[in-house]
Amino acid sequence: MDLQLFERDNELTWRIAPTGKMRVPAIIYADEALMRDMDHKVYEQITNVATLPGIVNAAYAMPDAHWGYGFPIGGVAAFDADQGGVVSAGGVGFDISCGVRTLTTGLTRGDIEAVKKQLADQLCRDIPAGLGSTGGVHLNAQQMQAMLTGGARWAVEQGFGEAADLQRIEEKGCMAGSDPACVSEQAKRRQRNEMGTLGSGNHYLEVQQVAALYDPAAATAFGLREDDVVVSIHCGSRGLGHQIGTEYLKSMLAYTSQQELHLPDRELACARIHSEIGQQYLGAMRAGINCALANRQILTHLTRQAFARVLPEARLRLLYDVSHNTCKEETHSVDGQPRRLFVHRKGATRAFGPGHPDIPEALRHIGQPVLIGGSMGTASYILAGTAHSEQLAFSSACHGAGRAMSRHQAKRQWQGRQLIDELASEGILIRSPSLRGVAEEAPGAYKDVSAVVDAADRAGLARKVARLRPLICIKG
Repeated sequence: MDLQLFERDNELTWRIAPTGKMRVPAIIYADEALMRDMDHKVYEQITNVATLPGIVNAAYAMPDAHWGYGFPIGGVAAFDADQGGVVSAGGVGFDISCGVRTLTTGLTRGDIEAVKKQLADQLCRDIPAGLGSTGGVHLNAQQMQAMLTGGARWAVEQGFGEAADLQRIEEKGCMAGSDPACVSEQAKRRQRNEMGTLGSGNHYLEVQQVAALYDPAAATAFGLREDDVVVSIHCGSRGLGHQIGTEYLKSMLAYTSQQELHLPDRELACARIHSEIGQQYLGAMRAGINCALANRQILTHLTRQAFARVLPEARLRLLYDVSHNTCKEETHSVDGQPRRLFVHRKGATRAFGPGHPDIPEALRHIGQPVLIGGSMGTASYILAGTAHSEQLAFSSACHGAGRAMSRHQAKRQWQGRQLIDELASEGILIRSPSLRGVAEEAPGAYKDVSAVVDAADRAGLARKVARLRPLICIKG
């Protein structure tokens, strides 16, 4: 990235002043090294987002930003429906509500070391993973309707988990405003046999060790101690979410041509929030969020069963579940006044600060847990939201390391079998149905997650609480 394209507000804030059809500035949060390595497409895409109608304050990119479909992954933008604001399928992304949840286990690394291989094999048997994978849960039309409306709450009612889990999930496990009638029959068919599956790509289940603590008070509130073992699950809405994104992208393209909306990039196809197509997409997208929440809840149940077979003393409790790839209606302070906005977070995490009413009461004094996924062989992080993040980017933070190269490039550079052997020599056991998938997701294909998290921490988007080291990874 050419840094001369930016005005530098401070060490970690890079601003593009409005020019041409930009309605607001574009802002990227990153240190100088991350900025130099960031692909130029992020500059193009974030300035394009700044041209969309009804956008408020600025278009933002997080430290893990990289090229995406229309919006950069790591992009955040809020729109005011009453000011002609829009909702964009590309601005949400195709894997609707892809997200991460982390569970504490009550175990230490020493407790699992002797059975580590047995645990890895058991998790591999019990957690369906891979492209087009199907699970043991099959939904008829009535059950599909209930799942798309009820989310994780539906899953718990079916016996997949505990009522206490719901208190530790965004929206308490159930996204309001879902409209299953706006989800096509093809999308529902694709999902019928895919509940409780990881899928492929960058999705994973990891058993991790708490390797370092940065904020003891927050760690205590989150139930984390050094050397503890935790489990993190990263996956989304599977075939249903992808089908919703694909279909509404086409509908929005037709809409934008009819409405003569200026689009610098057809991938930014969108609809006015108050329009019929805008409301239909929001109803379908919220159903997709519920699908992802239910999916992660079923996977949690399967994980608990696998642990019970190998380590019956384990007690897996949900620390928190965060979603990426969403458009959520939230109240934010703009110029000192509360405004109801539709906040797109594509490859970004909600990060409410201390005191926010949507944070579980037991964690409210600390701030929302922000779960940053690693890349198979590298660290993951747990952070906490800050009050300052409200002013920086509508209470948002990064979501992971962010890709540094394409899957095609990674596949040419690494061999899956060799990677698995190298990681095993470092004490990290990988189980995956696809050696090609392992190569595509090589740790070296991602940015330095520690540099990304340090930038988010120093910028004030969220503050570091704990670093996690992978021990076992079930790779999709």
